[in-house]
This record gives sequence, C-alpha cells and structure tokens, in this order.
Amino acid sequence: MQRTLVGLIAAAAVLAFPIPGNAQFNIDFGRIVDTARSLAQATTEIDEKQEVQLGQEWAAVLLGAAPLAADPNLQRYVNTVGRWLASHSERPGLGWRFGVLESDNLNAFATPGGYILVTKGLVLRMRSEAELAGVLAHEIAHVVQKHHLKAIQKGAWAKVGANVATEYLNQRSRSPVGSAAGQQLLSGIKEIMLRGLDKEDEFEADRMGVVIAARAGYDPFGLPMVLQLFNTMPQDSGLELLFQTHPPPSDRLDALERVTGTKLDRYAAQPQVPDRYAQIVGLK
Repeated sequence: MQRTLVGLIAAAAVLAFPIPGNAQFNIDFGRIVDTARSLAQATTEIDEKQEVQLGQEWAAVLLGAAPLAADPNLQRYVNTVGRWLASHSERPGLGWRFGVLESDNLNAFATPGGYILVTKGLVLRMRSEAELAGVLAHEIAHVVQKHHLKAIQKGAWAKVGANVATEYLNQRSRSPVGSAAGQQLLSGIKEIMLRGLDKEDEFEADRMGVVIAARAGYDPFGLPMVLQLFNTMPQDSGLELLFQTHPPPSDRLDALERVTGTKLDRYAAQPQVPDRYAQIVGLK
C-alpha cells in the first residue's frame, strides 16, 4: 500500500493528458434528451457506450455554465492526480477526464462515463494534494457506482426530464439553442445535473473515496479535512450549491466516523503533498 512520492507521480504522469484552457464539448441537446429518456425507460443494464455518450453531453452543459480555467498546467496537474486515483478504482479502464471550472463557487461534479469537474474556487480553498485527491476520489466513486444512472432509472428526475424533453420537442424545429427557448432548455438540463443525489449515495461516495485515496498512496484524511473546512464556512461563501446538492458536512463526517473508526489511521502517514500543491495552484 505504501508508495514513494516519486514513484506515485512518475506513474501518474504516464496517465496524464492536458486539457486546453479554452476547450469545450459540442452540445447536442436532442441527443441528451433522447438518451436520458431511453435511460429512464431502460429495464436492463446500460452499456458503457451509452454511459459515456450521456456523460460527455452533460459535461458539456456544465462547461456551458462555466468554462474550463485557462491554465493548462493546472488542468494537466488535476488530470494527473485524477487519473492516478481512477487507476486504483474498480473501473480503471474507463476513459476518465478531469477539469477545473472557472468558477468562484466551491463544488465538484461527476457525470456518467468518467467526466469529473472541480471548481477553481474549491481548488484555491484546499491546501494539499491529499485534499484534492479526496475530493476527486469522492467523485470517482459516484461514477464507479453509477449513482447518476441509477437515479435516472429510479425516476428521481423523471418529472424534470419530462419537462426538458417536452420543451425540446416543441422548440427544436424553430428555435436555436441561443434563443430564449434554448436557454430554458439549457436551464432544465442544468437542473437535472444539479438537483443532487440521494444522501446515501453521497455517504457511499465518501466511504469509497477515502479508500481510493489510500490505495493511491495519499493520506485518506484529505476528504475529511475538506469537509471540516466546509463545516466552518458560512453558507454565503460560495457554498450554496454544495449545500443544496449534498448532505451537511457534519453529517458526512459523522457517517464516515461511524464506518471507518480507526481503520484508516495506519495510512495517515501517507503523503499530503502541500508544497507541490501550493506551487502549482499558486497559493501564497
């Protein structure tokens, strides 16, 4: 389980790839709606091709709300850490993509298929690579467990999805995406992504996240340290969306404590890497 820091980063560098700061995905609203409706009606396991297709389109919606930060070094760094973590998950062969959104809010997002985005506001608040690893590992766990796909199939977003589909079908023949109707459609899809998952899914992602981080050679207490940070911050400090889509940080910490107890203490000596994090992120 223990790895030298040099070995960890050398292996991660092989997996890393840069994302240009101005990169965007093409948004096909019709395909999003059609895929989402087919997933909601599916009675069999969704194949990986469908999952990746939906995830790419929904990631494009998030990027339409906030572009990727124009910092190739930061994007490459987050991809290096993220893909190293993903290689220690139960789905190492998925085509994982990581990016930093140009947003002052404090949040992170996962979409099906391995697209994971973290806001620059959160990156600037964290103080070590272990904390970043904890956050990314939590989002990786959502993808591994297919939480978003299961939520669609359970019908948790059925009403919103139906409204989006109706709007799209009514307007696609006469209204471009840039029109008022197109913007309403965009808002509806964002709502699907930002309503949040069941709290039990969030608790499970926390549990899996600390394990993935420990497997990858990081101090597994990185995620709890970020939750402690959230717990001490006022809700008007860029955390509104996080509190809307996640259980309270105190509840998440309590749930982790009940499950892990002292089981992770043996891994607490694994690297946190605050110096490199500060240098690359530009912390003072």
